[in-house]
Formats: sequence, structure tokens, C-alpha cells
Amino acid sequence: MKKLVLEFRRGLISPDILRILPFAAFIVLMALTPRLSGAVAQAFDPRWLYALRAGVAGALLIWLWPRLSELAAMRLPGRRQLALAVAVGGGVLAVWLFLDGGVFIVGQSGPGFDPRHADGSLDWALVAVRLAGAALVVPVMEELFWRSWLMRRIQESDWLMLEPGDVALPAVLMSSIVFGIEHQQWAAGIVAGLAYAWLFIATRNLWVAVVAHAVTNAGLGIVVLLTGAWHFW
Repeated sequence: MKKLVLEFRRGLISPDILRILPFAAFIVLMALTPRLSGAVAQAFDPRWLYALRAGVAGALLIWLWPRLSELAAMRLPGRRQLALAVAVGGGVLAVWLFLDGGVFIVGQSGPGFDPRHADGSLDWALVAVRLAGAALVVPVMEELFWRSWLMRRIQESDWLMLEPGDVALPAVLMSSIVFGIEHQQWAAGIVAGLAYAWLFIATRNLWVAVVAHAVTNAGLGIVVLLTGAWHFW
């Protein structure tokens, strides 16, 4: 870790690694969650491991922020871009809720993240952590990885020099398909990937895609809380 910090300070960590690290940390911790849950069950509620996962990814984003030009240097969306992001994010949410069965999902839906106490009442601390991770950390982490890095990296090895508006259709399709396959709801995932990619390309501003992604995730969280459809979490 000390070596990593020194390399970061000297600017020796590649732009690729900078954009992969938060996403990779999140995925690795997610993969380890079943094993860690058994190890910590005696000490505390394993559901709090989500806070660790989101917290590590969020801390990495904050640490790396000064060198993430598409986040640190890009302007925040204006009113029109915000309206567009909200509309697209809401549209993706509708697709996500609609494409939730049959051939549009891979495998069987698990129990998901259920933030209720044993008596059925909501544990609002767990709800807050889950919503914050899904709506604040995940959109930044995933748009940085999938749209800003992978989509451009597929097309051009010197991807930092590639303007979002110059990304060609094959790179958009390939990155969106892989993004979709990462999710159990693969079809909705592909639609989401295409929608967020279009926003990044059309506006040349990654923050617009981040806002749309946040709207989708926050909206899905509200639906989950209102309906008890925990499998979406």
C-alpha cells in the first residue's frame, strides 16, 4: 500500500489503473461477501458489509479525484442537461422494472438486500447506507469505468485523447453489452449501458451520465422500499 501511495504521488500509476481501482475494489469485495458474512456473523450484522464495499470504493474515488480529469475538470450539468439526465434515468428505470423476467434475466433472482428488522420494520440506517451507495458511489464508479474508460479504451489505445463525441458505434455496443452481461437483468443492463453512453457522447460530459445513472438507482431504491421487491437490491 505504501508503494501504491508513493507511485500515486509521483504520477506513476497509469490512467487505466486509476479508473479501474474503485470498480475493481467494489467487485472483489462483493465476490468475497458470502465468505466474509460467515466470518463476521458472530460480531455484527453481515448486511453492514455493503457499507464496507461502498465505503472503500468511495474512498478510492475521493483519493484519486484530482487525477480523474473527466470528473475533476468537467463542468457540472446545466439545467437542460440535468433535465435530460433525469428523463433518461427515469426511462432506464422503467425499462429495468419492465424487463424483469423470462428470457430477460439470467438465473433465478435471489433474496437481494433486505434491510428489515426481524419484526418486519425497516432498519433505516441500513436503508440509508444502501441508498447512498447505490445512488452516490456506484454511478460515479461505474460511469468512470464503463463509459469513460472501457468504452473509449476499446476504440483507442491512447483513449485519453479520444473525445467522447468521437467514440464509434462498435465501441459503444461492445462496452454496453459487457455492462449488461454483468447484471442479472442483462437486457435492461444493455439498454442502460446504451442510454448512459449516448448521454456521455451527446453532451461530452460524464457528469450527465452519472446523474442519469444516479436517478435510475435512486428511483429503483424508492420502488424497492415501496413494494418490498428486495431482489432488485
